[in-house]
Amino acid sequence: MLEKRSFSLSGHRTSIALEPEFWAALESIAKAETESLAAVIIRIDSERGPEQALASALRVYALRRMG
Repeated sequence: MLEKRSFSLSGHRTSIALEPEFWAALESIAKAETESLAAVIIRIDSERGPEQALASALRVYALRRMG
């Protein structure tokens, strides 16, 4: 089941739906990097290519960092 959360990215609100396990991994990464979850998401958003969906970029980032 997907869990939806809302964030402000580039001056507009957006909702992101991910599995709870990915949210937990991203929160763990943010804590380890002493950043907020929003800051991690903003960074990933700014680094992804235009062809990659944000939810996909977040999943890939979490898998790479936690793997």
